[in-house]
Amino acid sequence: MTEPVDLTELSFTVTGRIARPVAETYEAVADPGRISRYFTTGGARGRLETGAEVTWDFADFPGAFPVEVVEAIAPQRIVLRWDGESAVDESGMTTVTFTFSPLDGDTRTLVSITESSWHPTQDGARNAFGNCMGWTGMLAAMKAWVEHGINLRDGFYT
Repeated sequence: MTEPVDLTELSFTVTGRIARPVAETYEAVADPGRISRYFTTGGARGRLETGAEVTWDFADFPGAFPVEVVEAIAPQRIVLRWDGESAVDESGMTTVTFTFSPLDGDTRTLVSITESSWHPTQDGARNAFGNCMGWTGMLAAMKAWVEHGINLRDGFYT
């Protein structure tokens, strides 16, 4: 039996495998034109580069969201910060970390997305679970678009 621990924040990690080389998969997230094809269907403004502030807009959830790019190391890692309700951080932001790992001789890529940190409360859990669902959907949409040119998000939420 494990010892109980004091939970100070909530976070999650979702993963998926994309049948494309790591550099191509990284670009599917970092390039505003590419990510707008399957995720930010209302448009992404600005490339994900260290120190940049970009905006993401979703056709099915209108309104541009500001996204701060903390770190972008092609083709391995992207770290973002954006507004998150019930976030632990005093600024009210959560941190999203994408990692891209080559698989099978760089013919496939393991994409991991970790987002943290929310208060360990009912509101924090609701927001964390909602974003977990969103990032899982993003990975599925990315796979469908990058591998097959299909936009899964079109009509999914509205």
